[in-house]
Parts: sequence; C-alpha cells; structure tokens
Amino acid sequence: MFKGTYEHRLDGKGRLPVPAAFRRALGKADALVVTQLDQCLAVYAPAEWAKLESQLAALPAFSRPVKALTRLLASRAADCVLDVQGRILIPATLREAASLKNDVIIIGVLNRFEIWAPESWKGFLQDSERLLDDVAFDLEWPALPGGLTSPPPPPLVTPVTTERPQAKPKKA
Repeated sequence: MFKGTYEHRLDGKGRLPVPAAFRRALGKADALVVTQLDQCLAVYAPAEWAKLESQLAALPAFSRPVKALTRLLASRAADCVLDVQGRILIPATLREAASLKNDVIIIGVLNRFEIWAPESWKGFLQDSERLLDDVAFDLEWPALPGGLTSPPPPPLVTPVTTERPQAKPKKA
C-alpha cells in the first residue's frame, strides 16, 4: 500500500503535503489518523486505524503492557483532514513530539506512512543498519527442502532423456 521515501516541507501553519502516490493509495479517504510512534508520527487511513483499534481491543484488556500501548496510541492520536490541495494540518503537539521543524522525511511502511525529522531518520537508519549487520548471520533464510543446510551440488552429468518428441498431428 505505502512504500517509498519522500522529502517534503511543512508550511508555516504546520501543513504537510501528502505524496501523490500516497493520496492515490488512500482512495476516497478525506481524513487520516496521526499518532506518535517511537521517534516519528504514524499516519493511518481510517480503515487501517479501525483495524488497529480492533486488534488492540482483542488483546487482554487488563494486561499492563496492552493498557499502556492502547493509552499511548489513542491519547496521542488526532484526526487530520486532507484538504483540497492534498495537505494535512499536523497539530503542534504532535509536531513537537516528533521534533518536526521545516523539512521532513515521509516513508511508506506498508499499511501506514511515517513522518520523520531528517536527523531522527538518519539516526534510525544508522542504528538499523548496524542491527541488521549484527543479526544477519543469525538469520535463517527460507528453509531448504529436506532439511538440507546448503543447496545440493549441481549434477556432474547432464541427464539424457530417452523420450522421443511426439509427431505433430496431421491436419484434416
């Protein structure tokens, strides 16, 4: 649904143009739900936000971590109307929480998109690349058939077929 990286600017009122590719993916949605997530703002189409609410509601209601996550996501969320120019007004409290000034990085993350301060995004990329380097050797990529630990060697001899090609049927 949402993919790619875009550089944009907030205007003086805190309005952000939503990338055209993302507006197309949103279809007829005229509002978005924006909430703080880690060091950025997460932006959901109303239907995706409703799915997230359902997922949270299905978790154990009295679990401390579930209550904390639900409270944090919901209490920081704001409905942001998409104007005729394809912009959303991001509330000042959310802009401050994500350290957004003028320039921003917008990234697609499948079912949502995120808005990052450039410095935070750069730091995230550096940390993530180090993390990937650290775990790359521990990951087991798709299992090979039959429990093999390495791919089988190529055949030494090309197999010979003994079948003869069938004759073409004659036209009537």
